[in-house]
This record gives sequence, structure tokens and C-alpha cells, in this order.
Amino acid sequence: MRVIWQGVRRDAAGAVGAARRAWAGPCRERDLAVQAVKAALAAWVAWAVAGWWLRAPVAFVAPWVAVVLVESTVYRSIAHGLQQLAAIAAGTVAATVVGLLLHSTVAAMAVVLPLVMLLGQWRRLGSQGIYAATGALFVLTNGSVTVATSAARLAEALFGAVVGIAVNALVRPPLYLRDTRAVLRDATEEAHDILRDVADGLAGSRWDAEEAGAWHERALRLHGLVEQARSAVEWSRESLRVNLRGRRKPAVPLPGKGYDDALVVLDYAAVHTAGVTRTVLEAADEDRSAPRPHPGLAKRYAEFLCETARALRLYSRSRFGDECEDELHEAVARLRGTLGDLRRDLARSTTDDPDEVATYGTLLAQAHRLAGQLATSGG
Repeated sequence: MRVIWQGVRRDAAGAVGAARRAWAGPCRERDLAVQAVKAALAAWVAWAVAGWWLRAPVAFVAPWVAVVLVESTVYRSIAHGLQQLAAIAAGTVAATVVGLLLHSTVAAMAVVLPLVMLLGQWRRLGSQGIYAATGALFVLTNGSVTVATSAARLAEALFGAVVGIAVNALVRPPLYLRDTRAVLRDATEEAHDILRDVADGLAGSRWDAEEAGAWHERALRLHGLVEQARSAVEWSRESLRVNLRGRRKPAVPLPGKGYDDALVVLDYAAVHTAGVTRTVLEAADEDRSAPRPHPGLAKRYAEFLCETARALRLYSRSRFGDECEDELHEAVARLRGTLGDLRRDLARSTTDDPDEVATYGTLLAQAHRLAGQLATSGG
């Protein structure tokens, strides 16, 4: 019971925190709250017209369709609306025809449901394919099957779709540019922090297998942050399609080529940071044959990682509106110089020991690739 109570308290605290953030200013929580209110508004309008004013025979269909079509983007509302209407129409027509022929709900369901479930897997219906079965069930389980009732149901579905799409498109249509910048910066900051932590550990010669393992786990998780950033960029671009707010000058830059370049750099940073931390982890593991880098070389490599972390941070800022291009060029130049010094030191220090050659060669290869990408993108 105590564990359950602690979980409830955490959830309640999280809800209170989300409410405070939504009240304080623009954020993802506020966006979610606005979309929830819009969905409720769409359902209310659809019911007020179809159920209260027109007293349609199957008025519940209109608010039901309207509320689910207040999607996260206007484009998605339109695309899913068309797919949903097609699925509902297919299921409704199939159930009506079979129901009129068989005059038995049980027999009609046995015939229709397998067909509409297969139809729902059609890729052109996407995630809305399940509504084919839903439409068929509404026909077969709602009293006698008649052409007039089925036609009214289709008309209500069409009206609900129009209301849901209109509300989402006209009432504060959603944009996610702010979230995109935040996710990209979070991923860049995490890459910066990992590189600095590894650099501090190498420079101080205080790293062990446990600490190296923690660095490597963080580097592996960095891939997930990069994928979140890529998803956020795609989400932002979709939110601009058929969006009236997108035609006005936004408060933050649009997700253009700079965002794509940032994703490429982050991909490289994630891959090669994982490679560096894996090599350090293998060198720290007493059960492996890989030797630790010499303290002098480790210090030189730490300097390279510090310069790389600084260049990554400046690159991120330069791509998202901050004026630091000169600093970025200077950082890239210093990174190239540090890489040259590292290459010469490694060449002088390498022995005939194959394990040592493998360790130093791996570290140098990762350094070359990461520095090369930063130099190409920000130099």
C-alpha cells in the first residue's frame, strides 16, 4: 500500500507541476491543454447542431467523429479525417447490404466483421482502418437496418469530420517549433556533457571501469535523444502544412536546412562518442587485454574532447539563432590544431604491442571522424 500511495503522490505532484508550467507560459503542457479544450469544443458544437438543433436520428456520430479528429497537427486532422470517413463508409455500406439481405444480426455480423477487419488492414486507410469495423457494428447493433438510418449515419460522420477539422484549423492551430529547438538543444547539451565528463576523467586519470561504463551507457542513450530530435523536426514540419498560423512570421526559426545539418552532426556525435566511451571502457576493464592510454596521451585526448564539446555547443547555438559564428570558426580551428597535435603524439607513442595499436588507432579514428564532421559543418 505504501508503494501505491507513493506512486499516487508522484503522479499528483507531476500533474500539479504540469498545470503550473501550462499556466506560467508557452510549453508542451499548455499545447496539450489547448488541444484538449479544442476537442471538447468540437464535440460540443457537433452535438449542439446535430443533436440539439437538427435532432438527427444518429446525432451521437457527429461529436464522436469530431472529437477524435482534433489531431496534433492540422494536416493530420485532414488526412485522418479522409481515411476515417472512407473506413466508416465502407463498414456502414457493407453492414447495411448484408443486414438487409440476411435479416439476422448474428448472421450478418459473422459475415461482415471478418470482411471489414481485413479491409481495415488496407494501408491506404492507415491507422483509421479500425473504424470500418466500428461503422459496421454501429449499423448491426443499433436496431433495425435501414438505408435511411445508414445514410444519416454517414451524413453525421461527415458533419463531425468537418467540425473537428475546422476547429483544429481555425482555433489556434498547433505549431511545434518551440519543442523542436528545445529537443535539439537538449541532445546537443547531453553530447557536450558526456564529452566533458570523459575528458575530465581522462585528464585526471581517475576513471575506473564503473565510471567508464556509466559514460558508455549515457553515450548509448544519446542515440535515443537524437531520434527524438529527428522526430521533433518532422513533427514541426508537418504542423506547418495547411496551417494558417504557419503563414505568419513565427517567433522562432522554421525547421529548415540548419535543423537537418544539426541532426547530421548529432548523429556523428552520438556514433563516435559511443565509440570513444566503448574504447575507454575496454581499457578500464581489468579482464580485457586493451591497455590504458598513457597519462600524457590521455591528457592530450582529453583536450581534444574538450574542444569537441565546445565546438558542438557553439554549433548548436549558431544554428538556432544565436550570433556566435566567429566563435564557432575559432573553435573549429582550435579543434583541428588539437587533432594535429594528438595525431603526432599518438604516432610517436605507439609501440609494437598490437593491443596498444588497436586502442590508440580506435581513439584516433573516432577523433578524425568527429572532428571532420564538425569542421565540414561549422568551418
